[in-house]
Amino acid sequence: MTNLSEPKLQELLRACSAGDRKAQQALYQQFAPVVYAICVRYMGATDEAKDMLQETMVKFFQKSDEFRFQGSLEGWVKRIAVNTCLDQIKRNKSKYAGSLDEAYDLAGDVNATQPLETKDLLRLVASLPDGYRAVFNMYAIEGFTHAEIGEVLGISENTSKSQLFKARKWLQAKIDRN
Repeated sequence: MTNLSEPKLQELLRACSAGDRKAQQALYQQFAPVVYAICVRYMGATDEAKDMLQETMVKFFQKSDEFRFQGSLEGWVKRIAVNTCLDQIKRNKSKYAGSLDEAYDLAGDVNATQPLETKDLLRLVASLPDGYRAVFNMYAIEGFTHAEIGEVLGISENTSKSQLFKARKWLQAKIDRN
């Protein structure tokens, strides 16, 4: 599906709020790829990311009448996706906030002499251990502060800083490895 203009998206959202299934399908097709990319960034390329995609879209449709047409619809759905993933992380806090001193060898080798392509970087970020990935995404991509990350994840600000440092170190090691 091609990218739709903001007025067309808003028209579809109004129809969606009125129960129009074709409008829901069009909006799903429009936003599912970007929402899934966000879910993979937070949850890794797992079934959990697919579950978060579905949960995000359900929330999006349930709350479609709450959008106030201030700002972009895509920005709003992205925020729903991030919050849905963060809620999942909070529900499974021990999985994400536990000790992550082991560096899991999930990413394939990246040749450091070649330029790093976006897809390679995204693959590396997606392969970060869970806690590292959550903090890295929140800080480096979403722009949260360490205090905000600590509050959302139920960890200390210093733990957030430590997780970010370790995530960067982990990523650098993967990039440098031949």
